[in-house]
Amino acid sequence: MKLKQRVVLLAILLVIFIFTKVFLIDNLDTSAANREDQRAFQRVMASLHVELDPRLDHTLQSPWEIAAQWVVPREVYPEETPELGAVMHAMITKKIIKADVGYKGTQLKALLILEGGQKVVFKPKRYARDYVVEGEPYAGYDRHNAEVAAFHLDRILGFRRAPLVVGRFVNLRTEIKPVATEQLLGTFMTVGNNTCFYGKCYYCRETEPACADGDIMEGSVTLWLPDVWPLQKHRHPWGRTYREGKLARWEYDESYCDAVKKTSPYDSGPRLLDIIDTAIFDYLIGNADRHHYESFQDDEGASMLILLDNAKSFGNPALDERSILAPLYQCCIIRVSTWNRLNYLKNGVLKSALKTAMSHDPISPVLSDPHLDALDQRLLSILATVKQCTDQFGPDVVLVEDRMTLSHL
Repeated sequence: MKLKQRVVLLAILLVIFIFTKVFLIDNLDTSAANREDQRAFQRVMASLHVELDPRLDHTLQSPWEIAAQWVVPREVYPEETPELGAVMHAMITKKIIKADVGYKGTQLKALLILEGGQKVVFKPKRYARDYVVEGEPYAGYDRHNAEVAAFHLDRILGFRRAPLVVGRFVNLRTEIKPVATEQLLGTFMTVGNNTCFYGKCYYCRETEPACADGDIMEGSVTLWLPDVWPLQKHRHPWGRTYREGKLARWEYDESYCDAVKKTSPYDSGPRLLDIIDTAIFDYLIGNADRHHYESFQDDEGASMLILLDNAKSFGNPALDERSILAPLYQCCIIRVSTWNRLNYLKNGVLKSALKTAMSHDPISPVLSDPHLDALDQRLLSILATVKQCTDQFGPDVVLVEDRMTLSHL
C-alpha cells in the first residue's frame, strides 16, 4: 500500500476512534447522570413522611441554628435532613413571644417570633378545603394550606428552594393577644363568638377579617430565612400587568424569550432555567401570581430563584391556566434533571407522593381530592408541552444539562 493511502487510512481510523470514544463517553455520562437522578428520586420517596419529633439525635444545636446552617446559594435545605421533623415540630410547638403585623404585601399575615428568637410568618385560614375560588387565576385571599402543599411539592420535585412551612393551630386569645404589638392588637375584633383580626396590608379591610373557630385559628407558619442571607427582589420577566385590556409583551410576542435571553441575568448562569422550573412548579399548584421573585442579594444571577409566597395556589382544581407555562413553551428548554423527575412522577405517583408527604401535618388533610387529581392532570400537560418542543427542535436543544455540586460545609 502506498504511503499516501496509508496516511489516509490512518486518518479515517483516527476519526472513527475519536468519534466512537466521544460517543461512548457522552452516553456513559448521560446514563450516569440519569442513574443519579433516579437514585435521588428514590431517596426523596423514602423520606416523604416526616415524623414531627422534638428529638435532635445528631447535634446539640437548637432547631433554629440547624435550619439556618442549611441555607446555601442554591438550596434552602439539603436533600438529606434527619433533623427536619425536629425543626418543624419546633415551628408548631414553640411558645410565641411576640406577634406583629406582617411585612409589606397585599395579603393578611402576621409576623410571629417564637421562643429562641426565630421569626415565622403566620397566614390564617380563610377558606374551607373544598371552597373553589372563582374568577381570575390570581383571585381571592391567600390560602394557608397552599403554602403547606407547595413546600412539600418543592421537596418532591427536588428543587429545595421553598422555605419550610407547616400548619399550626393558635389560640388568638391566650397565645397572640397577650404578646401582640399595639398595631396588630388594634385590628382584633369579635364576630359572634369568634375572635378575628384583619391586620395591616394593601387589601386588609376591617370588613374582611380572618376569624378563628372561637379562639382557635388554623393557619400556616413559614420559617423566616436567616438575616445573613438578605433578599433581592426582581420583576418576573413573565409577570402580568394586572390591568384589564393591557397585555404584557410575553402575551403577544412569540419571540419574547429571545429578548429575555439577551438581558442579564438570563443571558448566562442558571437563572433562566430557574424561571422555567418555577413555571412548572407554579403551573402544578395553579399559581398565576408570581409577578416578582426573590434571590439572595449580590448573587450576579448565580443563586436560586427562591419559591416564596405560594399562597395564591390551589384555588380552582378545574382551572388549568396554561399561560403560567409561557417560559417553558416560549423558550423550549428544560433541565434534564427536572425532566427526569417529572417523568418519574407520572402515572399517579405525584398525587400519591404529595398525599403521603402532607399526611403528618397538623392541619391534614391539607388538600381536597380534586386538587390532588388536578396535579396529575397538569403534569401530563407539562410532559406534552416538552414533547412538542422536542418534536420541533430536538432533545439535544430542549434538554439542558445544568448540574451543580452543592456544599453544606
